[in-house]
Amino acid sequence: MRKSQPIQWVYRVLIYILGLFFMAIGVAVSVNANLGISPVNSLPYVISRISGFALSFCVIGVFTVYILAQIVLLRREFQWINLTQLIFSTIFGYFVDFAKWLLGDFCLPTYAGRLVMLAASIVVVSLGVELYLEASLVPMPMEGMTLALAQVTKKPFPNVKIVVDCTVVLLGLVLSLALLHRLDGVREGTIIAAVVTGKVIALIKKPLSPLIQKACFGGAAAEAES
Repeated sequence: MRKSQPIQWVYRVLIYILGLFFMAIGVAVSVNANLGISPVNSLPYVISRISGFALSFCVIGVFTVYILAQIVLLRREFQWINLTQLIFSTIFGYFVDFAKWLLGDFCLPTYAGRLVMLAASIVVVSLGVELYLEASLVPMPMEGMTLALAQVTKKPFPNVKIVVDCTVVLLGLVLSLALLHRLDGVREGTIIAAVVTGKVIALIKKPLSPLIQKACFGGAAAEAES
């Protein structure tokens, strides 16, 4: 278990919050681009449309399943503090609302402009994921499940994230076609984000990880990670 000095704890919390905020900005930009809902929300959205339940209720339900999956995968290694993932997911939801308020209805004109916004959202979300994961506090449920899978399979997190994102999007797509008889919420932007986000995280991680590790855990921890 890596330890931090008091000032390093402050850095970790600030970096964690900054990461969540970047993710929220990226999600808001993606929403305004209107090219499909983000991969993390695609399955809850489709379930909401099928069941008629509120999206927030379906998000909590799906995220709870992700946490149960972590318990099954990690067993005794699961840290019970990670049950607070639902609390931080709620805080993240407020961040998204705030980011959406900041952006308003801003959207670049033409389809090409919306693609630019989609690309920007993927980069910003990837940066946010990298920031808050490097702080090593509490991950969001989907990333927590991805981290658990990466730990069990001993595969790099960015590679596992691509598989998880694509699987979730595919499940949402199948449910939408089978039960709604149409594509609802899942569009080209959803699929692009599912395939590309993990690769962008891998690119960002190389230069950024040593800097964050040094700030959060000191030089010795940063060297141990390299």
